[in-house]
Amino acid sequence: MIRTNDHSLSHPLVKSGTLIATLVNKMIVFYEDRNFQGRSYECSSDCSDMSSYLSRCHSCRVESGCWMLYNHNNYMGNQYFMRRGEYPDYMQHFGMSDCIKSCRMIAMHRGNYRMRIYERENFGGQMHEMMNDCDNITDHYRMSKCQSCNVMEGHWLMYEQPHFRGRMMYMRPGEYSNFSMGMGMGAMGGMSGMRFMSMRRIMDSWY
Repeated sequence: MIRTNDHSLSHPLVKSGTLIATLVNKMIVFYEDRNFQGRSYECSSDCSDMSSYLSRCHSCRVESGCWMLYNHNNYMGNQYFMRRGEYPDYMQHFGMSDCIKSCRMIAMHRGNYRMRIYERENFGGQMHEMMNDCDNITDHYRMSKCQSCNVMEGHWLMYEQPHFRGRMMYMRPGEYSNFSMGMGMGAMGGMSGMRFMSMRRIMDSWY
């Protein structure tokens, strides 16, 4: 079971209009062919089905913001993180076999980062509270794996292997008793029993 609690809409910056402006200004441009060729689609918000705009996608340019991309519709399948920059052949860059089919914008977080990681599903086994990046939970916490977590503050990326390598998953504030269904924002596509070995904060400086 997964319970999410995204505080972005209640963030004090929303009242001043700062966060809203930040969200509106984010943009990613997708291209049909490699090296930014062919038809293009400019996206400034979540898109659950890119096939409505492009029949295929082989390159992209992140003009601003941070984004999660998915190789299936409706934010499902493997996840890929992209920040500002150019990706003339992202499939080769990420070792992908399928084109991107959906994308989700990541709201900027300013403030503290805090997450509790658990060795087993359903918040079982060892528990450690984190406030910073961790490149290897075995070295730092003597944990063999992480199979559930409680994200209390900030947005995080979880990696299957140490040193921020392998398949990844984007985590916003919420409780994750297991990782087989992502975060209620799209399944991981048959990744039952998924476990993670390293974690990284999505910093506001990346925007």
